[in-house]
Amino acid sequence: MNPTGGEQVRRDGREPVLVRFRPVAAVSALAATRAHEAEVERVGGHVRYTWPRLHALAAWLRPEERQALARSPDVLALEPDGRVRASGVTPLGEAVLAGSPGEYTEGLRMIQAPQVWDADEDGTLDSGAPTGEGLKVCVIDSGWDDRHPELQAAYAGGWDFLEDDSDARDYSTALHAWGGGHGTHVAAILAARLGSGGGVRSGYEPGGVVGVAPGASLLIARVLDIHGQGRMSDVIEALQWCRGQGARIASLSLASPTPGELVRKAFEDALSAGMLSVAASGNAGMAHPSSIAYPAAYPSVLAVGAVDLLGQHLMFSQSGPELGLVAPGMDVLSATLLGAASCSSVEAGERRFASQALESSGPGDSTGPLVDCGLGESATSCGQSAPTGGFIALVARDGNSLALSRKVSHVVAQGARAVIIRNDVPEDGEGTFSLTEPGPWPPVVSVSYDSGMELGVLAGTSVRVSATRVDYARMTGTSMATAYVSGVAALVWSARPSLTPMQVHELLRRSASELGAQGHDDTFGWGLVQARAALELLP
Repeated sequence: MNPTGGEQVRRDGREPVLVRFRPVAAVSALAATRAHEAEVERVGGHVRYTWPRLHALAAWLRPEERQALARSPDVLALEPDGRVRASGVTPLGEAVLAGSPGEYTEGLRMIQAPQVWDADEDGTLDSGAPTGEGLKVCVIDSGWDDRHPELQAAYAGGWDFLEDDSDARDYSTALHAWGGGHGTHVAAILAARLGSGGGVRSGYEPGGVVGVAPGASLLIARVLDIHGQGRMSDVIEALQWCRGQGARIASLSLASPTPGELVRKAFEDALSAGMLSVAASGNAGMAHPSSIAYPAAYPSVLAVGAVDLLGQHLMFSQSGPELGLVAPGMDVLSATLLGAASCSSVEAGERRFASQALESSGPGDSTGPLVDCGLGESATSCGQSAPTGGFIALVARDGNSLALSRKVSHVVAQGARAVIIRNDVPEDGEGTFSLTEPGPWPPVVSVSYDSGMELGVLAGTSVRVSATRVDYARMTGTSMATAYVSGVAALVWSARPSLTPMQVHELLRRSASELGAQGHDDTFGWGLVQARAALELLP
């Protein structure tokens, strides 16, 4: 198996290819599949997946092997195994029924979810209300963080299609590294449990967040690597696995610019087998404003675009005639990898400065005299007069000089207990920076150019710097919007399990709140998904 998911050409020169064969009426699907595998192996190729119902397989082929296979009369077509990428990352536990209305995020309220299962706003799931209970939703994404309390009770099983095992965490065994938390974020939007919070920022709801369908069970299919990239062949195989595990909904917060006949047939087959596929319209709206990405653009898939909390179209959200619905997709608060996000503060007397903790910054709270260490380029950059008892270092970023990790190492060696990085791009605010190298590091935060200049004047005075790791983050993209729609579909289906996928689709369409022209339009589809309105249309 490909451990990174995004590999284009292997070291042996083989490339990933999707192979479609001509159906043979007098031969069983299983026998035909064995013959197809033998045909690929005969030319020297390596088979990855086989799909008897689709009369197809995925293989690794050298150029000459591909040419030889193309000459076979049994081969209908050879298609590229298109890349996909994220659009923006245990046994069943006991569900928690009580929490706090503070867990109901802006986006959750916008789509009417709390009105379905907590009509009286008391922070408790209403008895008998639809919550997604009894329904399995398959999240086809980058995996999950099994340590996060928001998801532990929702997890119903998983599979890693990159490493071919049942450990579906957002983690690379080969690289010994966690991913970006994309899959965890969308999974929690969909089904985070009420009252199951992790570590939050100061002033935020201690219970964390709750998902659209807080009773739904989640199947986790990892098809994206830690960089958020993958292959359509893994997506097809994941669809088959999800169906076999009893999923009624497949939620795909991923997109590809590349269409393919085999992929189209795979989603058609999933729909005919009773599974509704919901996918992101894509985040390339600035470059491709009038086209929907794949698989969202296929007729058998419900395509989802993104709007802000005012219902305004977001320019990155791809539009087109295939668009079905929209949902919130801007600065959506949800769970992320445990401790992967952080918050920070910088205080000088009564003054507070906006700051941003660097990725990989250590946690901590330090107070000391502020020392201007310039560019932090050497072991003496803080000067001979730097306090020996520890201090707070102010360092200019200057993107043309040393890496930030080197700068921080220099000032820490001189006695810095915490570091403030002054951004050198005035229009970039606090910026978003990383230390890029493993720690341990002290608290390291960045401030804007203007704030950094103001702090420079305060050199010698006492400054406090704090950085705290948290388990929640805000993300933006059609990925987030997709999870909202998948969650609403779960609510509707759990209220009426006898519905077909197209009946659920139709209910979501008819109940959507129009945001643009009357009826359907390319920018908003049928409108903003609405949970309570959809349930009110049930017969």
